[in-house]
Formats: sequence, C-alpha cells, structure tokens
Amino acid sequence: MKEYIDDVKKAVEVMRAGGIILYPTDTIWGIGCDASNSAAVRRIFELKQRSDSKSMLSLIDSDAKLGYYVPDIPDVAYDLMDLSEKPLTIIYDNVRHLAPELIADDGSAGIRVTREDFSRDLCARLGGAVVSTSANISGEPSPGNFSDISDRIRAGVDYIVGYRQDEKSRAVASSIIKLGSGGLVKVIRE
Repeated sequence: MKEYIDDVKKAVEVMRAGGIILYPTDTIWGIGCDASNSAAVRRIFELKQRSDSKSMLSLIDSDAKLGYYVPDIPDVAYDLMDLSEKPLTIIYDNVRHLAPELIADDGSAGIRVTREDFSRDLCARLGGAVVSTSANISGEPSPGNFSDISDRIRAGVDYIVGYRQDEKSRAVASSIIKLGSGGLVKVIRE
C-alpha cells in the first residue's frame, strides 16, 4: 500500500511541476499530465508525434467535478455513464478550464469519469483533470498492457508509475460518445 501511495504522490508532484507521466488507467496505459498545463499537453503531442488537430481526452475522479469543466451537462450524460458496461468517454460541448490544446475548434472536449482506483486517486490528489492518451506513437497499436509500451515512450516521460506494471491482461480502450445540443448522441467508438 505504501508503494501505491508513494506512486500517486510522486506522479502528482511531477505533474504539478509541468512533467508528463506514464500511468495505468481504467482502460489502457496512458500518457498524462495536468490537463490545465498547455506546455505539458504540447509535450505529449510531441512525444506521440500526433497532430494537434487530433484531440486527447481528460480523466476526472467524480461526477461532481464534471460541472467545473462542462457548464451545461446534458441529463442523458449521467444515464449513459451509469448504463455503460465499460469505461465511457463523452465529448461535451462548451468545455472550459482545460488547456486550449485539449479543446477542439468547436469548443468540445472528451472527458471520462474514471472508476479505476489509481487514476481516480491521481485526479483527486491533483485536484483536477489529468490528460489520458494511449501510451504509443500515433498510428501504432495501443498497448494492451505495460510490457507493450515502447522504449521510446518510456524514455520520453518524466515519471513511470510502478503500480500494475506486472499485469498481463489485455486492456481495451473506452467507448466514445459525442453529446451535442438538443440531445444529439453520436457514437464515435463502441
């Protein structure tokens, strides 16, 4: 338990200093940073060799914090989160309080309330959203577990979380749904 707590503390310390981390999430291993830090977000885009027109999502630790980022949460969002059998990222309109690089030209951004212990504790201790993007170079397969993460990605982050590195089960990415005005629901990824 001490290693777990130390991992959370160290990861948050690195993110508060503007660093980027490699960490386990409720889905696949992710590259993360403080989602309000533009410089750190840009470093992730560079590490992944990803076009800044391809957005990255952010994790938060509770439904209660969603309103800080999304002023007008469609009622259906809570129903979708409650009914989803796997982690669900929702793309909301008019998102605020995230680094501009995380918000699309139309004002939308993807946010997921994580139910996994480590990523939830990470968000709670940071006191805000944490970027979560797959730990791979853009265009390469997403890692199913820690052992699939390339040396290039490992070398490009400031801290690698020790928790769950030994797991061999294959993780899968979240479902993605875009909620638009007037109750429009569009499935992006099942």
